[in-house]
Amino acid sequence: MTLRWRLTLFYTALLAFLLTGVGVITLYMMRVNLISGIDSDLNTTYKQFVTYLVKPIGPDDQTARIPTDQQQLTAQGNGQFDQIGQAKLLARYYFSNSSLAVEELSFYSRQTLLDDLKAARTPDAKKELFDYLAGLREDSRRSLAVDINRPITLSDAELDALINSTDGRLRLNRLIADAPNREPTLMRLLVVLGPLTNTEPSRDAGIGSFQNFQNEPPLSVVYVARSLKTVQSTLDDLRQVVMLLFLTGLFTAGTGAYLLAGQALLPLRRVQRAAERIGGQNLTERVPVPQTGDEVESLATALNAMLGRLEGSFEAQRRFTSDASHELRTPVTAISGHASYLLRRTNPTGQQQESLKIIQSESARLTNLIASLLQLARSDSGALALQRGPILSALFLSEIVRELAPLAQAQQTTLTSVGEDVTFEADADRLKQVLINLVSNALKAGAQTVTLRSERVDDDVRLSVQDDGPGIPEDQLERLFDRFYRLEDSRSRDQGGAGLGLSIARGIVDAHGGRIWLDSEVGRGTTAYVQLPVGNVPEFDLDDVP
Repeated sequence: MTLRWRLTLFYTALLAFLLTGVGVITLYMMRVNLISGIDSDLNTTYKQFVTYLVKPIGPDDQTARIPTDQQQLTAQGNGQFDQIGQAKLLARYYFSNSSLAVEELSFYSRQTLLDDLKAARTPDAKKELFDYLAGLREDSRRSLAVDINRPITLSDAELDALINSTDGRLRLNRLIADAPNREPTLMRLLVVLGPLTNTEPSRDAGIGSFQNFQNEPPLSVVYVARSLKTVQSTLDDLRQVVMLLFLTGLFTAGTGAYLLAGQALLPLRRVQRAAERIGGQNLTERVPVPQTGDEVESLATALNAMLGRLEGSFEAQRRFTSDASHELRTPVTAISGHASYLLRRTNPTGQQQESLKIIQSESARLTNLIASLLQLARSDSGALALQRGPILSALFLSEIVRELAPLAQAQQTTLTSVGEDVTFEADADRLKQVLINLVSNALKAGAQTVTLRSERVDDDVRLSVQDDGPGIPEDQLERLFDRFYRLEDSRSRDQGGAGLGLSIARGIVDAHGGRIWLDSEVGRGTTAYVQLPVGNVPEFDLDDVP
């Protein structure tokens, strides 16, 4: 993964984390505010409900109060619907948005209930007390907008928490069925433990106790519930809006981070492209130094300083190779000349004649080595001059085959050329030097068949030399282009090889803007490829060639 994408993903993930946090906090605060508003409405409804029960609004006390669940079931069984319907209709009018229920705890005051709960020290005693209270609550239960067959109830743990609460209130979220044959819905439930009076009880300093009013009415448990459907609908809408904003912000942030990362990395990419163009042939070039005042500018400056040192080192190496080759050429020529003179003008013995011939042979090999070194020095310095001209590939390979035929016949090797004729532009003498070197390597390796081939590949011409020799291990294919590197099993010093032929070939091919490589398999032979650009040359017709 590129640095640009890593930066984009990092900043996008960071923004996604921040947006998620903002969204969660927004939803939480909205939910708290909505629930607080409902709790406030439940408190108001509770006061109104207690007032309604304590002070009947209608002229008849019986019609103003809600009958108990048992009275409603008995009246419905006897067909007495008018009285029940009138009471429920009146109550429903005043509490149209709430589900209500009230349960009376006869003979109990706040203090006596706390004393009995403290006296019940064992689980069995608590269970007995709670069962007794459940019976009292069930017999006196009155419900409004609650299915009397599925009443609002409290567990023993919830009742215990209600009794011991400091304000006699408990707030819960509970599934409540507000009508028969209807699925329960989630409601916010306020449970209040206190006497049915419109006077607010005052809290005592003791935990879990209230001031004991004289002649106060018995305790009751009042349930006031309101549906959370509106709250949930609002939160769902808000969640969708937050999600839409999140996705939009994420997409915008990702796009912006990608563009900004690309803009920030643009100077670095320029430095990279410039550094990729610089090689041994153009060490005088330098990478651009962006005036950014950051690490990229420091990196470009450091690269230019390194290129300067490399240029000096390469130049010293080329100068040494060139100077040494020039200095060696004269004494080697003199040695070869004197050896030839002694062979021609004197009458040496057999052993002397053999020594002089060895001196003459080694002098010739050293002369070739010096010429190769001089050519490499010129190639490294970019001074290798090319005389480009149009070449017909098939005709060119045929000439090479004809020139090397005597050498191939001497080794009983079949040398042929095949392929299509492609017109391209190159230096014929330099390219011939490359192919002769490749064919010579195949002959030195002991190949019995060598085939030269030409073909067109897109806008390039590909020339190849294929042999059926012993092959080359794959891990050594690229090393063969290193200077003075040789495979002793395929090229022998006795045959005059110095390990520079492929290095020179690569230098010539690179000067043409092409590439050279080897493909080999041990026991199956080797194929050397030379691929060059065709260039802007006209197509030739062989019939027009004289």
